[in-house]
Amino acid sequence: MLKEITQKFRELYSQEPTVFRSPGRVNLIGEHTDYNNGFVLPAAINKEIFFAIAPNATDIFRVHSFNLGESAEFILANVQPSDISWANYLLGVIAQLQKANYKVKGFDLVFGGNVPIGAGLSSSAAVECGIAFGLNEVFGFEIDKFALVKMAQKAEHEYAGVMCGIMDQFASMFGKKNHAIKLDCRSLEYEFYNFDMQDYRIVLCDTQVKHSLASSEYNTRRKECEAGVAILQQYYPEVQSLRDAKLDMLAQHQQEFDPVVYKRCTYIVSENNRVEAACADLEKGDMKSFGDRMYASHAGLQHDYEVSCPELDFLVVQAKQSADVLGARMMGGGFGGCTINLVKVDALTNFVQQMEKAYQQQFNVQLKTYIAEIVEGSSYAK
Repeated sequence: MLKEITQKFRELYSQEPTVFRSPGRVNLIGEHTDYNNGFVLPAAINKEIFFAIAPNATDIFRVHSFNLGESAEFILANVQPSDISWANYLLGVIAQLQKANYKVKGFDLVFGGNVPIGAGLSSSAAVECGIAFGLNEVFGFEIDKFALVKMAQKAEHEYAGVMCGIMDQFASMFGKKNHAIKLDCRSLEYEFYNFDMQDYRIVLCDTQVKHSLASSEYNTRRKECEAGVAILQQYYPEVQSLRDAKLDMLAQHQQEFDPVVYKRCTYIVSENNRVEAACADLEKGDMKSFGDRMYASHAGLQHDYEVSCPELDFLVVQAKQSADVLGARMMGGGFGGCTINLVKVDALTNFVQQMEKAYQQQFNVQLKTYIAEIVEGSSYAK
């Protein structure tokens, strides 16, 4: 695909581009903890977007979406949200660079890749980080990666209208081969943990159920978490978010909580604890315990946070029956999307076939699966 994108660029713009890549991401454990100022454990994966870029000595941004076969042009002196939805992820980043007083001159771009859209692998963050990284290099802005991540996140807020946390862009930009990133969503401090990709692969099973409930329920969950914090603050002023709460604090004041709010808070505090414990597992090379925590995370998302759905639960139950699967859980906002599974390398074909067959029988839907490895974040394409 890299060759095809480069070739397309030459055809369209009759010049030689510099080519960059930016990956999608998975989140291994730590779901719905980000907006509670907690911990997440993402990793960049080898589903990527490629960007062929070259200055064009005009004041116009010319762009071609390789996957969609669509082209567009924009005047850089007048960047604003467009009716072309895919272009907004790119324009949003250009707008952020301009706001920070960087002079973005005219350039040509062909971009495209193999990050599945709508599977919860953050194709939007890959696009935002890729163009931010590429323009920074092509125009020699010398912006540090961390500032680029914040610009990419702002682009999503202001041009795509999605009030995302920082995890997706962070993982796409800062990914490290065969390592997971423990990110503290409050301080934005991060640490890399070696992840055993010699014996295991990540397999994503896409339910193809769309997240129709996700946005309204997401807002409800945020409010429920805030309600829990308000109760705890009366007794523990240091609790600024559920990140600061402990399970025994919740237990001590359980009778004051609405039972649903109590369940939500219990899940978040437990999930933060699981991320910390999972990182300790990785330090010891204890992949079995790491997998067990993935199953525990799913149980919490299913019963306490209640953001799962029958298709996701079915896939996790199926995975649990195989000795070749260390752990599985739903990943992302919920109500659809993917399960993430940690599977032994020599059992991959078997696992995929069994899951596809079981899902077809149960739901009469062809399961989509993606096998992933953990790779570097945004970089020059080789």
